[in-house]
Amino acid sequence: MLYSRSLPGTVLGALCLAYALGASLGWGSRQLAVFMGDFGLAAAALAAALSCLAYGCTVGGHARPAWLLFGLSSLMVSFGNGTWGWYELVERTQLPQDTLAEYAFLLFAPLAITGVLVLAQRPRSAADWLCLLLDGWLVAGSLFTLSWSLALGRIAAGEDGSPLRLALHLAYPVLDILLVSLVVGLRFGGRDGNRAAVHTAMIGLAVTVLCDALFTSPDLRSSYHSGELLDAGWFAGSLLLAWAPWSPRWRRPLREHPSAGGLPRRRVATTFSALTPYAAAAVCTAGILYNALGGRALDRVVASAACTVGLALILRQGVMLLDNLSLAQELAHKEAHFRSLVQGSSDVIMIAGANGVLSYVSPAALGVYGRDPEELVGGNLLDLVHPEDVDRVLAEVRRFLARGRLAAHRSPAAAEPSAARVECRICSGAGEWLHVESTVNRYRDGLILNSRDVTERVNLQAQLQHNAFHDPLTDLPNRALFTQRLRAALAARGQQGGAGAGVAVLFLDLDGFKAVNDSAGHQVGDELLVQAARRLQGAVRCGDTVARFGGDEFAALVCGPLGRLQVQELAERLRIALSEPYWIGGAELSVAASIGIAFGTPERGPAADPRAATDELMRNADLAMYRAKSEGKGRVVLYTPAMRADLERRTELEERLRVAVREGGFTLLHQPVVDLATGAVTGVEAQARWRSAQGLLLTPAEFLRSAEHGDAATRFTRWLIHEAVTAAALRRGLPAARTRSAPAPVPVSVRLSVQRLCSPGMYEAVVAALRDTGLPAGQLVVEVARMGPDTLADELGRRLAALRRLGVSTALAGYGAGNGSLGVLARLPFDSLKLDRTLVQDLGESALGRTLAGHALRLGRDLGLATAAEGVDLPRQVAVLQELGCRLGQGSAFAPPLDEARLRRALARRAYPLPRPLGSLSGRRAYLATDTRTGGRPEAGGGRVASHHSLSDLPEHRAVAGPGHGPHGETVIPPA
Repeated sequence: MLYSRSLPGTVLGALCLAYALGASLGWGSRQLAVFMGDFGLAAAALAAALSCLAYGCTVGGHARPAWLLFGLSSLMVSFGNGTWGWYELVERTQLPQDTLAEYAFLLFAPLAITGVLVLAQRPRSAADWLCLLLDGWLVAGSLFTLSWSLALGRIAAGEDGSPLRLALHLAYPVLDILLVSLVVGLRFGGRDGNRAAVHTAMIGLAVTVLCDALFTSPDLRSSYHSGELLDAGWFAGSLLLAWAPWSPRWRRPLREHPSAGGLPRRRVATTFSALTPYAAAAVCTAGILYNALGGRALDRVVASAACTVGLALILRQGVMLLDNLSLAQELAHKEAHFRSLVQGSSDVIMIAGANGVLSYVSPAALGVYGRDPEELVGGNLLDLVHPEDVDRVLAEVRRFLARGRLAAHRSPAAAEPSAARVECRICSGAGEWLHVESTVNRYRDGLILNSRDVTERVNLQAQLQHNAFHDPLTDLPNRALFTQRLRAALAARGQQGGAGAGVAVLFLDLDGFKAVNDSAGHQVGDELLVQAARRLQGAVRCGDTVARFGGDEFAALVCGPLGRLQVQELAERLRIALSEPYWIGGAELSVAASIGIAFGTPERGPAADPRAATDELMRNADLAMYRAKSEGKGRVVLYTPAMRADLERRTELEERLRVAVREGGFTLLHQPVVDLATGAVTGVEAQARWRSAQGLLLTPAEFLRSAEHGDAATRFTRWLIHEAVTAAALRRGLPAARTRSAPAPVPVSVRLSVQRLCSPGMYEAVVAALRDTGLPAGQLVVEVARMGPDTLADELGRRLAALRRLGVSTALAGYGAGNGSLGVLARLPFDSLKLDRTLVQDLGESALGRTLAGHALRLGRDLGLATAAEGVDLPRQVAVLQELGCRLGQGSAFAPPLDEARLRRALARRAYPLPRPLGSLSGRRAYLATDTRTGGRPEAGGGRVASHHSLSDLPEHRAVAGPGHGPHGETVIPPA
């Protein structure tokens, strides 16, 4: 790039040098000298004309007329030189007087002067106009005086011809003087445009005018012939003017003062422009001395010109004096302005030398640092900086200075590098270390620093960073910081190849915290969490990390040479510490802790990933903690790979259950419920079966156990309710069901777990199924599969009450197994009670089982409930249940679960045969015939029992099946 820019200038210089060398050697022949002196100059002037005209036609703006005028002036010179060469080379005669060539040469100066005036900067005020006129006359008058003394006077005295001839001879030097005056004025008053092109053009014009001035001398003019060395000057001037429009452009930035509101800064005179009036006066004096020392009489023209020059110099000095006074006042005003800005600034401004010694400190140091600025001046800047920050500050400053030197080396005209920002701690007057941010800039041979106190900002950033990685309640590390430290510990252990320190993660959950939070309030719960956090911190070692993940979940990271036994002992200490009573607000509160432990395994090789190992270790600890809660809470459980296998197995089963529900993988069977007194079918129970890939119907026992939670459980429960109600509605609408000989429609039972029945949306699912199918609510029985925890008793009561108000019957199935208190049973609105198969299976052989079943049935009758039994698979069990007074039975002794076609045939049969009774028939019939319930009815779908509960409504599922023997715990159901 630099080479391409300098190439035209090099070629131009070579051409000028070659022409000058040829002119000095006489070109080798007279004919060639005349040709180069005439047509060579004409060609150079023509090149300048074409270049300026072409540039003027392409460029826009105020400079366009100037370049067109320069092109026309060069065209006149080309025409004049061409005419001169025509006479000398073609006509072989001397140039006659009063030819077109002389007038063409004469037109060069006016056109060039007009172009210079177009490029000249327009003065802004009357004083500027006056200075421009005075400077112009000083230059023009001085040159005129000197020229008149040297040549013009003799030319004027020697011309005895016509006045036109005299005017023509004097016009050349006068116009040249005027052009030189304007060129000098433009150099110091020109516009800030393409300065390289303007300056090159002015140099070319100046060289041309200088050669014209030399040619004006009578002695040189009388001995001149074409091709002399004087022609080299004209040739160089034309080439400079030709190259000027295309010279490399550069613009100086607009100089603006910061306080000037965007206006250009006031121009300050340079040394050369300031000395120009005195130089002009010296030239005028030289012209007068030339006349005086040459013994010539003082010419009136010289005297008049010299007097006007002297008067102009005096006026110019007066104007300059006034301008200097104005500049001094403006400088004083700005100095006071900037002093007030510096002294009133809240930032501390300091100037330090190359050795670090402070030469100026602003008064703001007293308010910011609490130190007197006068005491700081003369001291070293590094003495104020914290010892730990000195090296960093020096490195930043050296890097900033190196950038400046590099930029200056690459481009001397480049701007200073951007300021550097340095943060360090500076000692205040009170002895405290303040965080200070400084902007560093170059200042002469030193530095200027603009510093401000950022201590509050630094402290705020540190607090925000602390809050981002710590729990706001307990101030323990949060999950993010715990994960970072665990990842770092695993990475360090991986670098050691798994040897040395071990890594263990403990997940802790407070058992019973929700009850404390609900009963005592959230404020007490928060205080309990704070005390628990303090106990955990006191129980672990110094290098261990205790974190709170949220709620009542905590975690501990144990690193070091500890074995599994030591970590288990530590976990036991943590459990005991958390289980001790808490005294808050004068009340004693107690919670327990379930803790899961997982140990990090050594990872070696490039495949070791601390991030993945961290996630896996935390998941393992979480699994162990939930296993501890499921095994009874308040204990410590160590993670084993079997837990992960169980989780994956449950996840797979849940996905298979979801797919089975979505793709119709389940089917519905019904098992008849028989009246033990008459053998009539009084109801059916809907039971789901899973259709395997081989077409077998399997009891989905394990599927149902895995479907206790999540979206799959909700989908399965809604599917079971909808299918059971839809099938019952279809049976009710059969034509045979409306005939007099056909049996009356029987209710359908759907068994749900307590958790499913209490889940959100289950009541709405029952209502929607009844509404969509049109089945009367009295034809649906919702069985609760065993009693759940006592904590769900109130919610279960509200759901059962809502269903009974809807018209749906309720029953307790699986009675005699599971948990649940008798008091809760007495308060719940059930219509019937069904014995669990575990009480029925030993009735024929065990007296104890018969006694337990008899007491359970008697309890149901005393509570006004219809009694039933499930799992009645043997005739002997039927007989015993008849003897004990059980009204309904369900099992293989009558019929297994049936598909829809077999169920309709069973309902058409109306009754099943009953086995012969074992004991006294009269006693058994007394139980079956007598019903002591108030308003009850013998079948499960009969009348209601008066309820004494006032439970609000709201109403979901867990189907229970027997033990399985399939690949997933399923039991194959043989064909009926």
